[in-house]
Amino acid sequence: MIPHRLLSILYGLGLVACASAIPITEQQVLSDLDSEHRIESSRRLSGRFLHITDPHLDTHYKPGTSVDQVCHRGKGSAGSLGAEGTECDTPLALVDETFRWIEKNLKGQIDFVLWTGDSARHDNDERIPRTASEIIDLNEVLATKFIDVFEDRGAPRGLSIPIIPTIGNNDIMPHNIFKEGPNRWTKRFTEIWHKFIPEHQRHTFEEGGWFSAELIPNKLAAISLNTMYFYESNSAVDGCAAKSEPGFEHMEWLRIQLELLRGRGMKAILIGHVPPARAGAKRSWDESCWQKYTLFLNRFRDVVVGSVYGHMNIDHFMLQDSHAVDIIAAGESTNEPQLTVQSRSSYLSSLRSDWAGMPSPPDDMSSKFFFSDDWNSDEQGDSVDASSEAMGKKERRFLKKIGGPWAERYSLSLVSPSLVPNYFPTLRIVEYNITGLEDVTTWADAPYSDDSFESFTWDAEDIDSDDVDQQKKNSKKGKKGKKGKKNKKNKKRPQFKIPDHPSPTAPPGPAYSDQALTWLSYAQYYANLTMIYDPTAEPQSLSASPSTIEDNETTAGHIHLYQVEYDTRDDSIYNMKDLTVRSYYKLAKRISNKNPKKADMVTDHTGDDESSEAAKNNQKKKKHRNRVWRTFLERAFVGFLSDDELDDIQR
Repeated sequence: MIPHRLLSILYGLGLVACASAIPITEQQVLSDLDSEHRIESSRRLSGRFLHITDPHLDTHYKPGTSVDQVCHRGKGSAGSLGAEGTECDTPLALVDETFRWIEKNLKGQIDFVLWTGDSARHDNDERIPRTASEIIDLNEVLATKFIDVFEDRGAPRGLSIPIIPTIGNNDIMPHNIFKEGPNRWTKRFTEIWHKFIPEHQRHTFEEGGWFSAELIPNKLAAISLNTMYFYESNSAVDGCAAKSEPGFEHMEWLRIQLELLRGRGMKAILIGHVPPARAGAKRSWDESCWQKYTLFLNRFRDVVVGSVYGHMNIDHFMLQDSHAVDIIAAGESTNEPQLTVQSRSSYLSSLRSDWAGMPSPPDDMSSKFFFSDDWNSDEQGDSVDASSEAMGKKERRFLKKIGGPWAERYSLSLVSPSLVPNYFPTLRIVEYNITGLEDVTTWADAPYSDDSFESFTWDAEDIDSDDVDQQKKNSKKGKKGKKGKKNKKNKKRPQFKIPDHPSPTAPPGPAYSDQALTWLSYAQYYANLTMIYDPTAEPQSLSASPSTIEDNETTAGHIHLYQVEYDTRDDSIYNMKDLTVRSYYKLAKRISNKNPKKADMVTDHTGDDESSEAAKNNQKKKKHRNRVWRTFLERAFVGFLSDDELDDIQR
């Protein structure tokens, strides 16, 4: 419900019940079934899940205050549903209306929720410093809202679907600093999230702030990572190299979880708050943690379906390159420049530069070969079956470089934009393949048992380093070094167990080839607050044009809060057939192309209003821009930036 103190403001703006969204239209991924039918059908998988991140709830937010005073005091333009494009946090009204929209449009239409942290406001007001009890209270508010929406008293666990949370860097105090567990935060979050964390995992969570839970019984699990132990800005810990560090223990736990799932024939989704950002010299994780993470994703590529993160507020993705893994360096502490959220534009440009350095397919290589499932290569990439005889040496060499026809050299991490309106508030609905899973027992109907997910213990001092895989190292330095140095380096063995590759007879995992549990598409929803406050306002960018959003005019006291910004299922710019690694690899190469193909090109015309002679002279000044890169930037900032601001980034 909207707080009484906000009612007068909302009435004044015609927004008093703005979260009662209209039925989902045909352009959106969900159907317009009535609520009763949705609830009745909720016992079958829908093939969709919700990712929500960075709510940053601020109960001190006051509409009509100054954005320079973080919307806490003074007189200014702070809107009732948030101050878009500012450093103000999220008012309770926006949280209330968001959950009302979720209940009306998503209840009974999604299979689980991934909630990737930062529910508490920033500590950005010296006059109202945060307290530990406030942080706990804000997280309890969000947890209660999830429970209220998805409560099902007839289900064994009391909820209709699983909700998987994770700890954000602002969900603790002081922010960023998270000491080795158990600590007061792991203990309190164990209490707050007791309905979300399986009972047999609560001890594990209290020890370190991480846990695993089944999403689809015996088919799919979620692994909630505590990225605070990987985060470069957490000065209370020191990476993942030393056995005494919680990051080392966390990585060992992750490895064992993935091994258990592989043994059970199950798949996993990884979630965390701070993503493994690594572009140019910028780092958000300690290098030893990034090295292990990338190594594990490569070795468990038959198990991991995908991973989602938040924290950075910008919509983008990252590809981890297993060839960048140095197994020795993964066991040694390193210091790298950290990534700051203040450098988002340069970070995206660095990502683009890194993508440009990835192997490029030969110019004459038909995309039908790269993206066809009708052929395969062996583990070394030296031979292909008869269906690919039309390919030459260049094509085969390219496929070998990227890890075969499914680009298994790489792994993928998706980063969703935030609910807090640093740009515009957002939600993401991901669609996944449920072929063959239509009649499986759902999470809500599965008997509740502490034995449903195998538990384990281990002693970090007894890690078997004799089980180290001795195949050639991926480090370029190791490959190119002098023979004497290389032999000396090979004698040094990492102090952690290196997982096995998938069985050579195993098919590619769901992250690489379309099959059951493969992510197929996502619909990015956003609330264009500028147009909600003023329906006559001009959209700020191409992605927020009137052709892609619905009429924002209020009807009987209601507005259309969340609209589809873009949907990868029918997006003509990204043109992705699915969300597999190789689809993102192709997209990354298109984004990074400085000389795009005609279909990916936008030409800036100059001198259109000048004399014909001047226009002729200026013809040479035309700039050929990559429209995929341009669209990527627009979407990174949720359609908030103007064309001029985007031009500044592109330069």
